[in-house]
Amino acid sequence: MSLIVQKYGGSSVADAEGLKRVAKRIVETRKAGHEVVVVVSAMGDTTDELLDLAEQVVPVPSGRELDMLLTAGERISMALLAMAIKSLGVEARSYTGSQAGMITDAQHGSARIVDVTPKRVRDALDAGYVAIVAGFQGFNRGTGDITTLGRGGSDTTAVALAAALGAEVCEIYTDVDGIFTADPRVVPAAKKIDVISSEEMLELAASGAKVLYIRAVEYARRHGVTLRVRSSFNNNEGTLVTNPKDGEIVEEPIITGVAADLSEAKITVVGVPDIPGKAAQIFTIVAKTNANIDMIVQNVSTASGLTDISFTLPKSDATTVITALTAEKEDVGFDSLQHDDQIGKLAVVGAGMRTNAGVTAKLFTALFDAGINIEMISTSEIRISVVTRADTVNEAMRVVHKAFGLDGETEAVVHGGTGR
Repeated sequence: MSLIVQKYGGSSVADAEGLKRVAKRIVETRKAGHEVVVVVSAMGDTTDELLDLAEQVVPVPSGRELDMLLTAGERISMALLAMAIKSLGVEARSYTGSQAGMITDAQHGSARIVDVTPKRVRDALDAGYVAIVAGFQGFNRGTGDITTLGRGGSDTTAVALAAALGAEVCEIYTDVDGIFTADPRVVPAAKKIDVISSEEMLELAASGAKVLYIRAVEYARRHGVTLRVRSSFNNNEGTLVTNPKDGEIVEEPIITGVAADLSEAKITVVGVPDIPGKAAQIFTIVAKTNANIDMIVQNVSTASGLTDISFTLPKSDATTVITALTAEKEDVGFDSLQHDDQIGKLAVVGAGMRTNAGVTAKLFTALFDAGINIEMISTSEIRISVVTRADTVNEAMRVVHKAFGLDGETEAVVHGGTGR
C-alpha cells in the first residue's frame, strides 16, 4: 500500500459542489488501495475576503491576530471535506496545522517550517482513516502561537508532509491540466508539459509561474519528493516534476517554458559615489528590511565619479526599502531615489540552454520585432530574465512563446479561472 499526499487549492474547493467532487476523487484513491493524506486551502477567495475584513476593522492588523483570523479559512475547508468524504462511506479525520505537527519559526505571516512531527496523521492512517490537514498554517513551540506560512503555504504544507511521511508522490491539484509552457490565460496556445525537472520548475516559479510556489518546489527538491500537478476537474495525468539524479543525462528541450511576473517594482539609487564599498552599504541597509532582491544592475551615471544602481523587489517591500534608504541618504551619499512600480518581468527557462547557442539572440530579436523595449537583463545557467513595461509583458510572453516554437495547435483549457 503506497501513501499519496493530495493538495487541493481554493478553486478546487470553492463551493459545495467542488468539495463533493474532490471528496469523490479522494475516496476513489483510497478504494484503489492507497493511504491518503489531503491538504486543503481555504475555499475560493476566502483568504482575500478575510484580509479585506481585517483592513476594514484596522488599517494595520496585528500579525498574531491576523494569523488567527486567516487560519479559519482552511479549518472550514477541512471540516466540510471530512463530512463529504464520510458521506461516501469512508472514514476521515481533519487536523489543523498544529495538530498535524507543522512546527514553524515565530514569524507571523511568513513562517518557515522547522520541523514536521505528523504523529496524529500517521495514527489516523494506521487506523484506516483519510487524514485531512489544513494547509498554510503551523505552530511555534516557543511562543505557543498559531502561524501562517504566507502565499503558497498549502503547497509547502503538502510537500513537507509528503517528505515526513515518505509518500510515493505529492499531487498538487489545481484548475489547469498541469504545468504549461506559459500561462494559458495569457497565451492560449500554451502546451502542457508532461515532465519537467525540479531545476526548471524552480526557475519558472521564481520568474512568476503561479501553478507551483517556489518554496514548495525548493522543499521537494531538497527532500527528494516527486510532485505531480493535476487538474481536479478531470482525470488527466498532469505534469510530473522530477528530481534527476546527479550526472543523469537527459535530452532537454532548449526552452521549456516562459513566465511573467507583474508583482515587482524597480528602485534606482541615483548618484552613488563610484568607490568601493558603496554597493555593500546600500544592500546592507536593504537586507535589514528583509526585502527579497531579484535583479540588480549598476549603470554609468551622467555625472563624473558617480554611478546609478537599480534593483527589483516585491512591490509590497518597496515603501519599507525607500524609507530605510532615505534615512541613510547622507551617510551613503547618493543624490536621490527613483521608484517604478509599472514594470513586468519576463523569463525564458530551459535546461537545454546549457548546450544550445543563440537563445539570447532569438529572445531579443522577438522582442525587438514586437517593438518591446528591454530595461534590465539577468541570466542564470538555464534562465534569461528581462524587465519591460508592465503593459507590454503579456504581449512579450506571446511573441517569445511563438518565437521559440512553443505554441500548440489547440487552446489550453482553464477550468476554474484562477490557476490555484
